[in-house]
Amino acid sequence: MIPVFNEERTIVKVLDAVLNVSLISDIEKEIIIVNDCSTDDTLHLIDKYLVDNMDCPINIFSNAKNQGKGASLHLGLEKATGDYIIIQDADLEYDPKEYNLLLKPMVEGFADVVYGSRFIGGNPHRALFFWHTAGNKFLTFVSNVFTNLNLTDIETCYKLFRKEVIAQLKLKEKRFGFEPEVTAKISKIPNIRIYEVGISYYGRSFEEGKKIGWKDGFRALYAIMRYNIFR
Repeated sequence: MIPVFNEERTIVKVLDAVLNVSLISDIEKEIIIVNDCSTDDTLHLIDKYLVDNMDCPINIFSNAKNQGKGASLHLGLEKATGDYIIIQDADLEYDPKEYNLLLKPMVEGFADVVYGSRFIGGNPHRALFFWHTAGNKFLTFVSNVFTNLNLTDIETCYKLFRKEVIAQLKLKEKRFGFEPEVTAKISKIPNIRIYEVGISYYGRSFEEGKKIGWKDGFRALYAIMRYNIFR
């Protein structure tokens, strides 16, 4: 599931990378793109890609107006038909070849949800933004206090869900508050089995197109409180 907003520089490379991944257990891919009213050449590039790759399992949908990553994921969840759902940002910060790292504990019957953590494991991590990293770890700590989980990275893009798990949630956050909201709500599901695996992180600078900012951090903190205390 790929939410897209103004990613003309990377969207074709991301689609190539996703399509070229061979999944364990012969799992087939369904690619759901949700365009959040991009104002650059992103939509044109996707349309051309679909024409050039007509046999590929790609479906594209669009928000009626620009609403944010969370809103795009809500629409994508409505349209997805697969047994497993993973979120893929439309940039090049995360490596689709690592899908199988997340799938392994799920297909082996251990996990219902798997987070890909940027802060554990020995995979490559670009050195960027001390305060951004500190903010992520702080938000994860506060979230863990309320959920009683020991996650290391709630703000990670790579979250893999069994469809029946995430389909039962009523999600509301339209922007980056999606991450703490979904974490809070899955933690309340009885007997839920949540795992983490270490992943690579090829982070972008703001000059390279990174969008999340300090205001989103405050919204995430609000979402942690709202969906844990006032659920």
